[in-house]
Amino acid sequence: MPEKKKILIIDDESFFRNILRDALQDRYQIIEGSNGEEAFRLAEEQQPHLIILDVIMPDGNGIDACRKLKTKVSTRKIPVVLFSSLAKNDDIIQGLKAGADDYITKPICMPEVVARIDAHLRTKDYYTDLHHEDLLLLLELTENISPIRNPMTILRIIVEKVSTIIDVARCSIVSINSNGDIFVKASNDLDENVEIRLDLNRYPEIRKSLESKQPVIINNMKLDPLFDTVRAHIEKLDYNSIIVIPVVKKESIIGTFFLRTASPLKNGITSRIFKVCQLVANISANALENAMLFDNMKTAKDYFEEMSIRDGLTKLFNHRHFYQRLEEEFSRALRYNESLSLLFFDLDDFKRINDDYGHACGDEILKRIGRLIKTVARESDIPARYGGDEFTIILPNTTEQGALDLAHRLSTTINQHPFEPLNGDCLSVSMGVSTFADQNLPSSDRLLHLADEAMYEAKKQGRGRVSQAKIS
Repeated sequence: MPEKKKILIIDDESFFRNILRDALQDRYQIIEGSNGEEAFRLAEEQQPHLIILDVIMPDGNGIDACRKLKTKVSTRKIPVVLFSSLAKNDDIIQGLKAGADDYITKPICMPEVVARIDAHLRTKDYYTDLHHEDLLLLLELTENISPIRNPMTILRIIVEKVSTIIDVARCSIVSINSNGDIFVKASNDLDENVEIRLDLNRYPEIRKSLESKQPVIINNMKLDPLFDTVRAHIEKLDYNSIIVIPVVKKESIIGTFFLRTASPLKNGITSRIFKVCQLVANISANALENAMLFDNMKTAKDYFEEMSIRDGLTKLFNHRHFYQRLEEEFSRALRYNESLSLLFFDLDDFKRINDDYGHACGDEILKRIGRLIKTVARESDIPARYGGDEFTIILPNTTEQGALDLAHRLSTTINQHPFEPLNGDCLSVSMGVSTFADQNLPSSDRLLHLADEAMYEAKKQGRGRVSQAKIS
């Protein structure tokens, strides 16, 4: 059995290192460090095959550490993958300039991390058993689907190309939605624009790949115990080998897709077939992400404009857009003599979460808070991340009582939500509410100031309180 390749993980947060170690240790030898000094020492002593380096470290900057690693003869050829917050675009640019080979943003999508690491650690001999026509297929596939902006067209091209070069009974792309429903989106034996809904219980190989986020290879369906529950349904199939490979990218963008190939080949799924399918899945992921970004937005301009007003972590509106919308809504309320309310709140004792569980956990909590706010806020409301662990919601045409009702409902929702990373600890928020009605305030700034003051008054009263601003 070949020796495991070494991966050096440098991050001051043990929580984050533990996540990576648990996901990677079965396939790689993991070496850990917590600061830049250990990065240099361990890289020289251990000569890892890959270095994962956090941008933010207590003794300096991960970008500086990357630059130093890339200037030393003994370590400069080791691939470096930087981890950075999604909002830190400047860090990403500076890291690439410093010699980083790749970057991944937090909060992480673990299947994507594994796929990217695997890609960096592939050696030249990985491709030696591929045929000349395989390489031509991969090149042609890349050229054909890269410029396409219709996801369904991309899927059809994938299954057609794979089925022409590999002896398959069926090549298909299946998708699983948030409800667990499974659909065949494209298949070499289906007409265009035809979808088939499947029963996931009849496809244990897809279920296993969905649960593990890893490829599943079956070389003898008739004997494999995985198919014991569906034995009666597979006896008459004209194929006996199956490979299922996750199409891994940002699941929040492209969803959950699998490339499924069923083959009658006597030798089963060979190394060559596995590699071709794996590379096709990787190429497909990039093309699908680009296509779906464009498919969800009318134009690229619309997409980038939308991203410019969103907070990268929570996907709520950002600080700058909040001020713009607050001014607009205040002017509208003033003009039409309508009520306008504002919620301002933060998480109680959030610093303790970062200190006890690490900043990666803290980021995940903020991300979930953003989702909870969206479940409570109405369609007309304007939720935003003000900064750090502070949030605000603009409530157009909302009275003082309506704002208080929503504030209590949101406070209860957050307090009762099970935040798994906190090992059973509950969260609470302190909320301030202010309301403009009957021309009682001169400006939007005053409305914000009163909501902020009310929040601090709520904190004085204890955890999980809601306080209404006193307007004289």
